[in-house]
Amino acid sequence: MASGPLDGIRLLEFTQIIAGPLGCQLLADLGADVIKVEPPEGEPWRLNAMFMPKESKTFMGLNRGKKSFAVNLAHPESRKAIHRLVKDIDVVVINYRPDVAARLGIDYETLSGIKPDLIYLDNTAFGREGPFADRPGYDIVVQAFSGLTTAVGKVDERGNPLVGPAVADTTTGYAICAGVLAALFHRQRTGEGQKVETSLLINALTIHMSQFADIPAADAAQREGFLKALGEARAAGVPYADFLKTRDAMLRAAQAGNIYYRCYITKDSSLAIGALSAGLRAKVRATLGVEHNRDEPGYDALNPEQRAIDLALVAKVEAMFREETTAYWDKRLTDGGVPVAPILFVQELSEQQQVVENGYVVDLFHEMAGPVRMQAAPWKMSKTPPVPEGASPILGAHTDQVLAGAGYSADEIAAMRAAGAIL
Repeated sequence: MASGPLDGIRLLEFTQIIAGPLGCQLLADLGADVIKVEPPEGEPWRLNAMFMPKESKTFMGLNRGKKSFAVNLAHPESRKAIHRLVKDIDVVVINYRPDVAARLGIDYETLSGIKPDLIYLDNTAFGREGPFADRPGYDIVVQAFSGLTTAVGKVDERGNPLVGPAVADTTTGYAICAGVLAALFHRQRTGEGQKVETSLLINALTIHMSQFADIPAADAAQREGFLKALGEARAAGVPYADFLKTRDAMLRAAQAGNIYYRCYITKDSSLAIGALSAGLRAKVRATLGVEHNRDEPGYDALNPEQRAIDLALVAKVEAMFREETTAYWDKRLTDGGVPVAPILFVQELSEQQQVVENGYVVDLFHEMAGPVRMQAAPWKMSKTPPVPEGASPILGAHTDQVLAGAGYSADEIAAMRAAGAIL
């Protein structure tokens, strides 16, 4: 039985891979009835590293609580079925290229003509305008273009750039969810549907926060110096990995005395501390028994004498952390009021006490794979608690149910299947 604040909202999902499926999974967690439209062979993420036919961990982690509607959108009978179905749909989420959506008859203009108060969320890689508007794009491509790859600043053993987790996709999933919720709120007040757009690119830029902002009064000289060094390096053909060292040296020059917001190696593993205010930095110094003029008037990290002091302090504190275990430092820093946590691997977390006691894991059952343990919905709500409906659906599990709900008879469904319009 559905629960959550979106109980009664019906959503038609035309998305694949990560961002769109995650956004729709979050909406399903909140109680929406999400019908995932898949091609008869299954969406690509089903087929990525399958551990059984048409099933993969990547797909199962992003599609819980949904219904699978397996149709051939190129078939005219399938398009008719979508148009018939959309009359009773509240939200459409799509991540197709504009020409593909129009060709298949599932663009905003077509569907809103059938359902005027429809909310239609359109997600793209680079946005609908500009020279990259029609380019396909995945997280790695947008991370490259948006500066996230260089922000991570990692290379392999041959100097090739490396990317981190799919943060552009993940943040876009949350943006999809938020955009739909805002549009539903507007429709509740006015009765109006609308088209909502987001992209991997705008969410990648958002991740940068102040690093993306260009504020001449704050950083004109630093930005100019960096761009000059970058231009010279590219003109000279300096390898990517070598320029990263130059960039990192520029950053370290301004952060030479950072003992406050960073990770440390301990005697047996590692941990991270986070002290971003003057008060917390004072607690770090008091707990470690060190002195530092970081928060005194006139502190200048770029002054050579100050830099020498800062580097000596960092070396001293790093040596201190290596002398004791993570458990020792975790207790000592926590007792001192310093935000701290051990560095863990994701494989440790599903049974970790803090995760379990907060209800941050949920146990589901998959029709083919059996028990599935995964992260819970990212909200707790006192009046309308979100409860995942179930594990991800097997391919086409709800095709007949969805068509019957749109008024198709058993004979009509059988005829569509025989014609190759549905799985």
